[in-house]
Amino acid sequence: MHRQDFEIRALDAPLGAEVLGLDLAQPLSAQDFARIHRAHLDHHVLVFRDQRITPAQQVAFSRRFGPLQIHVLHQFALAGHPEVLIVSNIVENGQPIGLGDAGHFWHSDLSYKEKPSLGSFLHAQELPAEGGDTLFANMHLAWDTLPAGLRDAVEDLRAEHTYLARYAELQARSPWRPNLSAEQIAQVKPVVHPVVRTHPETGRKALFVSEHFTTRIVGVPEDESRALLDALFAHSVLDAHVYRHAWREHDLVFWDNRSLMHLAAGTPDHLRRKLYRTTIEGDAPV
Repeated sequence: MHRQDFEIRALDAPLGAEVLGLDLAQPLSAQDFARIHRAHLDHHVLVFRDQRITPAQQVAFSRRFGPLQIHVLHQFALAGHPEVLIVSNIVENGQPIGLGDAGHFWHSDLSYKEKPSLGSFLHAQELPAEGGDTLFANMHLAWDTLPAGLRDAVEDLRAEHTYLARYAELQARSPWRPNLSAEQIAQVKPVVHPVVRTHPETGRKALFVSEHFTTRIVGVPEDESRALLDALFAHSVLDAHVYRHAWREHDLVFWDNRSLMHLAAGTPDHLRRKLYRTTIEGDAPV
């Protein structure tokens, strides 16, 4: 298997790099894969430009990083590919084809699971002429720059995460959130994770709380918990910590959920947007 000649170019941002000249439709050598893996750890987001790959190829490449996780909203899985979540605002025959408000609040994917996601791939299928950007916040940088008093206050704390934290709120304002079955609710029982996690591959510390899924800090009075979480959320998403990704045709974006949070900036209702997401299982946070 021959090695490909590709470039990894850091973005002018607090995180991220683009990968130029790589064709993921071709088999990837062990050396090339190792280079991609290292770059992902170094930059936290990789933007693979101009990837004309099939959903099956996206699934196969994603699997090289670990087992894949199937989203609780199985209604929006791609036909024939249960591992692929359709992220889309398109409605056909009165029915949404995908999750249209995915990423409405800052979050780390599947932080509400015992084993949250290692990382997620999102492949552009159909992009709007305006809007549709995705923002990423560097949670290592957020931890490194946290005021000392706040660092000392939260370093050893644990917090609860639940998928249902803001589900009713999202459901009330958009057509994208179906009623969950008892079986689906059972899949997303609340979990408790450290407020500050150590990356299992690099050893770097990162904040691991989000406005979407983190409900409370365990063992702390409610008002104090709320004040701490609000301070952490506000600090996490300062401009100095954030990269805003403006999508290009055929972009494949791979981000590290152990290092980052992300947010969908939103798309005008009349413009179509469709992307395919695969999500890799990670480790229980420590």
